[in-house]
Amino acid sequence: MFKHFTKIAATAALLATPLAGWAQDFTIRATANSNTDDEDYDGLVVFKNYVEAASNGRIGVELFIGTQLCATGAECLEGVAEGSIDVYISTSGGAAGIFPYVQVLDLPYLMANDRIAEHVLTGDFVRTMREMALETSDNTIRLMTIGNTGGWRNFANTQRRVQTPSDLAGLKIRTVVADLPQELTRTLGASPTPIPWPELFTSLQTGVVEGTKNGITDIMGMKFPDAGLQYLTLDGHAYMGALWWMNNNNFLALPEDLRRVVVDGFAELQQATFASPKRKSIAAYEEFVAGGGDIYVPTPEEKALFAEAAAPVQDWFRANVDGGDRILEAMTTAVAEAVAAFDAAYAADLN
Repeated sequence: MFKHFTKIAATAALLATPLAGWAQDFTIRATANSNTDDEDYDGLVVFKNYVEAASNGRIGVELFIGTQLCATGAECLEGVAEGSIDVYISTSGGAAGIFPYVQVLDLPYLMANDRIAEHVLTGDFVRTMREMALETSDNTIRLMTIGNTGGWRNFANTQRRVQTPSDLAGLKIRTVVADLPQELTRTLGASPTPIPWPELFTSLQTGVVEGTKNGITDIMGMKFPDAGLQYLTLDGHAYMGALWWMNNNNFLALPEDLRRVVVDGFAELQQATFASPKRKSIAAYEEFVAGGGDIYVPTPEEKALFAEAAAPVQDWFRANVDGGDRILEAMTTAVAEAVAAFDAAYAADLN
C-alpha cells in the first residue's frame, strides 16, 4: 500500500485511460465498502473522471470497491490516518466511534427535504465538521464533503402500518451499534436492537427484529420484503449522509492548482450522490408496492407528532456526545439559513 501519494517518473507507462500520453504525477487510492450498484460508486466514477481530466492526467484515481483495502469503518479510517488509503466514504454510524459528533446527521426531523439538506451540506456546516475532525484526528483525517447514500431513513416493519409515534410502541427496531439511533428508537417507544447489516435479513425473517430504519434502495437491494418487511412509513427522519474522508497530509502535499482540482472533484461527486438516490428510488418504490408492500405518507400533523416525540434526542445529544453542542449549533444555524433562503425564493417564484 502507498503511504503517501506516489510520485511517478515522467517515463512511467502511459495511462490506460482516454488520458493516455499525459504524465501522471500523483495517485489517489479511493475505497468504498459497497458495490457498483451503490451511490458511492456512482460518485467515485464521477470523481475519477473529473479529477483525471481536469488535472490533464497529472492525478490518477484508483478505485477499490468492496473490502479489498479494509473491511470496517474503524479499519478504513485508520488507513486514511496512516495514509495507506487516500479517500474513504463512511456513513455517520461507521465513523461515530472516532468522530462521535458526526451523528448529528442522524438527529431526527432537523432537515425537511432534499433542497434544505443539499443547501446545508454545501455550506459552512461541513467546514465546521471538517475543523472538528482535523482536531480529533491530530490533523490526519480531512472531511472533504458530505453527499448522500440511499436517500432518507424511514421506519419500516413487518407488523403494522405506522402513522403516529404511538404505532411504534414495542416494536423491535434494528439499529446500528451507535448510541444516537438507539436513543431515538427508545425515545419513540420502540425497542432498539443492534444487529450487524449482513444479519438483518435473517433477523427480520425469524422475528429477532420487527423493523428497521433504512432508505428504500437499501430495503429493496437487500430484498427485505422477502423476509416479511411489508410496512413502510415515509417519515424521513434522517438524511442518509455520506462522509467523504481524505488523508490530510496527502491532500496538502498536492500543489495548490491540483488541490483545487480535487476540491472541485468532490463537489462533482457530491452532486452525483445527491442525484443518484432520487432516480434509483423511483423503481424501488414501485417494486415494493408491486410486491404487496404498504407505503404510508404521514400528514403534516402526524409528521409534527413524530418531531415532537423525538425532540428530547437533541437534548440527549448535546449532553452526551463530545462536541455535540458545537456541531448541533452549526447544524441548526445552517438549517435556519436554508429555510430563510427558500422562503424568500418561494415568495419570488410563486407569484
